[in-house]
Amino acid sequence: MTEVIMPKMGDGMEEGTLLEWLKKDGESVKPGEVIGTIQTDKATLELESPGRGKLTGFLIQSGDTVPVGRPIAAILKDGESLPANWGSGEASAPAAAPAEEAPAQTSKAPAEATSAPATTSSNNERIKASPLARRVAADAGVDLSAVTGSGPGGRIVHKDVVAAIGQQGSSMPSSVPKSAPVTASAEDVKVPLNFLRKIIAERTHQSKMEAPHFYVTVEVDMEKIYTLREALKEEEAGNISVNDFVVRACALALREMPQVNSTYQGDHLLQLGNVNIGIAAAVDDGLLVPVIHHADQLTLRQIAAASKDLVTKARAGKLSPNEMGGSTFSISNMGMLDVDNFGAIINGPNAAILAISSARKKVVVTESDEVEVRWRMNMTASFDHRVVDGAVGAQFINVVRAYLESPMRLLS
Repeated sequence: MTEVIMPKMGDGMEEGTLLEWLKKDGESVKPGEVIGTIQTDKATLELESPGRGKLTGFLIQSGDTVPVGRPIAAILKDGESLPANWGSGEASAPAAAPAEEAPAQTSKAPAEATSAPATTSSNNERIKASPLARRVAADAGVDLSAVTGSGPGGRIVHKDVVAAIGQQGSSMPSSVPKSAPVTASAEDVKVPLNFLRKIIAERTHQSKMEAPHFYVTVEVDMEKIYTLREALKEEEAGNISVNDFVVRACALALREMPQVNSTYQGDHLLQLGNVNIGIAAAVDDGLLVPVIHHADQLTLRQIAAASKDLVTKARAGKLSPNEMGGSTFSISNMGMLDVDNFGAIINGPNAAILAISSARKKVVVTESDEVEVRWRMNMTASFDHRVVDGAVGAQFINVVRAYLESPMRLLS
């Protein structure tokens, strides 16, 4: 018998949600064949068969979320059958726990929502819990010693803290007054949160709570970029978007100012050696941020090709974990949505994000005091003040502007 387990598809993945089984109970499968789809906190991924035989013994159904390493089905060869206690947690060896944790003590069914209680202690740091669970618990004033963990070995994961918050009847520390309850009316419609919307809510809340944001806005003259784009089209050099120019400009600026390409580490700042730029992409269920790795080493055309490929994959739900992770800086572009200005929430653990607004024709006074109509565009950078001070932030966004206003420098 071969167990099908919830795979760990990325360093940050702690649990996964089954979207659907693509094979029926008893159907034959072979190694590498796609048998289901899984939703993680970053992407929709394909679940491949780990062996050959008949797929059976489903322990979870669509919508169920379980930790990585947990058995979720079985593959039987001819003549094999499911153990009498399959699904009890005693049919096989315990699922492997993450490297930093002790081995799981399996005593309940793999598909059950709870398991052995986490080891209690007056010191929350000694309790086994995921980093996200610790952060959410700290924000909500939840004592982890009173929370039952459902992760491997009784490890407390995010959903356990959410359940504990619900039992307390509040998602805020006791010192913060509760908001008045909203009374529902007949016209109201309750819209359940999908998996991606829940993650967006958690990550944006965490970023705003942890990172002290400040914002710097500049106006960029886009006349030369628009002229260059038209010239590249006429030469059939490919369609280079404004966003591609912005990505290239930011990559070069980050290479010049590595202090912005950093992250806050509690007792020190870590300057990151690679320049990996996340580009926010709107999808049906919310927002994803695929990443262009080593963007400072790519040409403008290479950035354009990579960006197009990543956004296409994001909207098709085909991004790999590597294509979703490792960003050191992010860009959010609402230029196509007719906006004058906006400030974006930092995509932690990055120290900054750049918000791009719509380009517009404006009447401007030139340095020679002449009046002209030119394409202008606002962009606003959000910085984590723990990492970047105001003067450094202002210098950085002006370096980006200088590159955009001299776009021939971006072609080299």
